Amino acid sequence: MPKLLYICGELNEKEKEGTVSPLFYYPYFMFKQQVTDLLHTALEENPSLFLIDFKISADHKILVTLDGDHGVTLQDCMNISRAIEHNLDREEVDFGLEVASAGASAPLLMPRQYVKNIGRSLSVRTASETVEGNLMHADEHGISLQWKAREPKPIGKGKVTVTKEQEIAYTDIIEAKVNIKF
Repeated sequence: MPKLLYICGELNEKEKEGTVSPLFYYPYFMFKQQVTDLLHTALEENPSLFLIDFKISADHKILVTLDGDHGVTLQDCMNISRAIEHNLDREEVDFGLEVASAGASAPLLMPRQYVKNIGRSLSVRTASETVEGNLMHADEHGISLQWKAREPKPIGKGKVTVTKEQEIAYTDIIEAKVNIKF
């Protein structure tokens, strides 16, 4: 049997044996493309919102996670949900849909999330250390954190409070979270 290449790549063992057809995946990918197009159209209508995560499981459960420059309201989630749900036919594909905002304790994943959190306290983990400080600046390359630390006086006994600042590239960040204070 000749090797067939299709959207997913090469055939797996079951497909090579002829027990599963590559065409089995076609409706799934068509559905995913349709949902993706609807989602992008809905997000274009509200440019302050942006996509954090988007998944469709094999049983057609759609999970959308959003964030926004000014936060995400319940109405924002409802608008995105309706834009997707009202343009899909449940007779054709039975699906579940969940649209949610990124939680307050969720890690920051995109540069746009850092920009919206300027002035807030962050905990940033890199390969070599964990730094906690106030987010002072964020651009397309990285962030700048500032914090106060107690250090020994250069002359004499005792300690002095100094302001420290560190720039961290996005590529160096393993995880960054906003510190929630109550």
